[in-house]
Amino acid sequence: MYVEPLAERRVGVLQGGGLSSTALGIWLAEQGVDAHHLVADLGQAPPAELEATVAAWRARGVPATLVDLRAPMAELALDLVRYQARHDGGYWNTTGAARLVLVEHLAPRLVADGAAVLAHGCVGGGNDQRRFARYTGRFTPGLDVYAPWTDPKALLRFPGREAMLDAVRDAGLPLDAGSGADWSTDASIAGASHESATLEDLAAPVDARTLRPRWSRWPADAPGEPEPVTVTVAEGRITDIGGSGPDPVAILERARDLGARHGVWLRDVVERRIIGTVCRGVYEAPALEVLGAAWQRVLQTSLDQRSRVLYDQLSATLGAAVYEAWYAEPAAVAARAALDALLARASATVTLTLHRGTARPTAVDVTASGALQQTRFGTGGNRWREPLAVAA
Repeated sequence: MYVEPLAERRVGVLQGGGLSSTALGIWLAEQGVDAHHLVADLGQAPPAELEATVAAWRARGVPATLVDLRAPMAELALDLVRYQARHDGGYWNTTGAARLVLVEHLAPRLVADGAAVLAHGCVGGGNDQRRFARYTGRFTPGLDVYAPWTDPKALLRFPGREAMLDAVRDAGLPLDAGSGADWSTDASIAGASHESATLEDLAAPVDARTLRPRWSRWPADAPGEPEPVTVTVAEGRITDIGGSGPDPVAILERARDLGARHGVWLRDVVERRIIGTVCRGVYEAPALEVLGAAWQRVLQTSLDQRSRVLYDQLSATLGAAVYEAWYAEPAAVAARAALDALLARASATVTLTLHRGTARPTAVDVTASGALQQTRFGTGGNRWREPLAVAA
């Protein structure tokens, strides 16, 4: 889809404050397009920064609205943990998850507001272009999608990120701290992906010279003293970490702060992409790394061997579904329902020790789950004690 038909149609712009989506807004304004910006708060930045983005667009005469999507983003992030829906190389695909939340919650709103087109600023021909197209077709089939960096005229105006940065500066618009001409950070409350020309080089090390974490410390800069934290799981769902309470946003924020402080956050992988290439991916997900470490111990104490085999198979299915944008399709819905059934009685209290890049389970209480634990040395060391439930 090119820009010319947009002159007669209302466009909804999904805006997060990054360089590419901000440049998209400038491009549409220059073309005289009737565009309404929905600035999504996914927990990627302090609310005041996002409010400043909204105010800046309004000051330019462009309608803009801040939409708080932290709760659905946090809920989906906790589902990624409970389903262990990781992708190639074992990382948490928080970017793919964020695309689902954006379209599921904003596309119907655009339709209700009279928009005929959804516009996003993601890389032309990349994974995210396909994710937006697939989810828009799923949730709002009548809504067209405008991907500007496949439009020759938009590319002539903005041949690269340097031109985008110049235009944003000239317009006096605020920019997310993770965006620049040669680097990009896509973030949410669940985590962040980091990209740059340097990081694309597979020979380049990921260290303080090549990467600036969004929230986190490098392990060498973390406190020297370990910190214990307790994660509570009840009937297959995380309900607390370190006194956070059951609210998903509070759980994610508490886990993020803990992981970031102790250097538990980094995944450096070479992934196989939807478009058929291999690419370096650097991911910062302190909340999910910490919660995921506790969840592994929950699985070990809650599932029998056959259930665990099935769990791992379905987890791989859902990891692919998040990455490839079919998480809302019947196969993924069925996989989630099956995992919910397997996890219905999973309950435990796990104590983790966080220390300089590691989250190590050090204790687990399975009393609430009714798990049968055998002992040997507690009965003299020469025989197994039969579980009470069996002896009875």
